[in-house]
Amino acid sequence: MKDVLVIGGNRYFGKRLIALLRESGHRVTILNRGSSGAPDGIEQLVADRDDEAALESVLAGRSFDVVVDQVCYTPRQAEIARRVFAARTRRYVMTSTVEVYAYEDSASPVAEDALDLGTVTVDTGAAWEDPEFREAHYGEGKRQAEAVFAGAGAGAGAGESEGVGPGAGGPVDGEGPPFAWASVRVAHVLGGADDFTGRIDHYARRIRAGEPIAVPVVNHPATYVYVEEIAAFLAWTAVGTDFTGPVNAHSHGPLTTAEICAAIERRVGGRTVFRKVEVGEISPFSFSRSYGMDNSRATALGYSFSHSSAWLADAVAETVGEVRT
Repeated sequence: MKDVLVIGGNRYFGKRLIALLRESGHRVTILNRGSSGAPDGIEQLVADRDDEAALESVLAGRSFDVVVDQVCYTPRQAEIARRVFAARTRRYVMTSTVEVYAYEDSASPVAEDALDLGTVTVDTGAAWEDPEFREAHYGEGKRQAEAVFAGAGAGAGAGESEGVGPGAGGPVDGEGPPFAWASVRVAHVLGGADDFTGRIDHYARRIRAGEPIAVPVVNHPATYVYVEEIAAFLAWTAVGTDFTGPVNAHSHGPLTTAEICAAIERRVGGRTVFRKVEVGEISPFSFSRSYGMDNSRATALGYSFSHSSAWLADAVAETVGEVRT
């Protein structure tokens, strides 16, 4: 049995992660701001993760085998976490995103080393506290947060923080002991009646009505993962292995917008109509660049992902929640 702290993320695949850890016999504690309660039998610690003093207070005398950080979005949050948890956990797992590869455009699946964290400029002086800024710079915030955990922030200027030394476990700003860290770069997640993103619904409403769906002229496929599978992979990462550094997490079998829409059409009826656009907003699962991920590292570490064809129909059915009429 391991002592696991989960920071935030007690909805969607986060709540599934918590349930899997508990069902496997591990002692689970969650830490959040208290806006939502803890599941039955789960201890809850209440603090704002951006408030370092509050974190120190609520965690006084506590230590954990592993911390799973579901809500680290900025380098500032990562720096606080490094200081607060360096002596409180043996291992730190950050839930990251495929969007760290936002600057990639590769016809081949992108492996973890396509992003050199040693070249990432960490800017803690940016307007990360502004929700609109944070959302607009989602991938950049995750990229910089990973660089902080890796001790690989490259640039230093006004309002910036300079990391010391590349690689997993290096100290940040020379503060505190290094600790083992991992980042799980999560593909686009599909499935679940509790999918709060509205992306599948975006398509379902248009397909039912036969309304045009905006896609780029050249529309690339992307990698995806089933909601249940990413929860299982995070649980395995937390308690079933001890690797460090980044890992890509996605099911085999990239999907195109057309394949996703065909699955929705089979479920709800209607007709898929694509409208190619040169400029302007496109639909959520349409991509003008190619940056599908390569999950070879996860496979080599011992985890077997499923193929998207095994779960796509179920994922759509769970999300749209109705049958063809």
